[in-house]
Amino acid sequence: MTRVFAVFLSRVLIGALLLVGLLAPVPAAWAGSTQEAVLSGGCFWCLEHDLETLPGVISAESGYSGGHVNNPTYQQVSGETTGHQETVRVRFDPGQITYATLLRQYWRNIDPLDGEGQFCDRGDSYRPVIFTAGPAQEEEAKVSALAAAKELGVSIEKVKVQIRPAERFWSAEPYHQNYADRNPIQYNYYRWACGRDRRLDAVWNDNARQGSPWR
Repeated sequence: MTRVFAVFLSRVLIGALLLVGLLAPVPAAWAGSTQEAVLSGGCFWCLEHDLETLPGVISAESGYSGGHVNNPTYQQVSGETTGHQETVRVRFDPGQITYATLLRQYWRNIDPLDGEGQFCDRGDSYRPVIFTAGPAQEEEAKVSALAAAKELGVSIEKVKVQIRPAERFWSAEPYHQNYADRNPIQYNYYRWACGRDRRLDAVWNDNARQGSPWR
C-alpha cells in the first residue's frame, strides 16, 4: 500500500465515521426532547426512588412545589407553613416512556384514597398531587385518575389525588437527593416503619409498584 493511497483511505474512513455520527439518533437529553412530570406522593425520598429507575427516566429530583414562599427549606415545608408539597420532578424521554405510563407507575406507588397525607406522614405537605404542565398533561392526568378509580373499584370521588397546574419547583437540599441510594439502611427502615409497602399491597394487591396495564 502506497503512502498516498493510505492517506486517501484514512480520509475516507474518517468521513464515513463522521457521516454515521451525523445520522445516528441523538440521545433525548441532548436533542431537547426531554419532558418533565412533577408529582407529589408523600415522602419524596420514596417517590424519587420508585420512579428514577424506570426505563426512559433520565433523572428524578426531590423538591417542593405548590406553595407561596420562595426558596422554601425542609423545616419550613414540614412545618406546614408554606403550602408546599414534597414533590419529585421527573425528567424523561417520551420516546421510551410516555407520560401516561409514568402516571400509571405513580398511581401504583401511592395511596390515592388518602388526601390527608401518605402512609405514616400526615399533613398538607404530604398530600398527593399531580402538577400538570399544560392542557395535554392535565387531560392525561384526568384519564389516569379515572383508570385508577376503575381498577380500585371506587367512584372517582373517592380518589383524593389533586390535579393542579404546575407551579415553580424548588429543589430540596442536597442531603435529600438520592437519599435511598446514599443511606440504604436508614431509608429501608423508614420505609418499613412507615408501612408504605404494606399499604400499597393492601390498596393495589398484585399491581402494587407494578407497571402492568390498567385492569
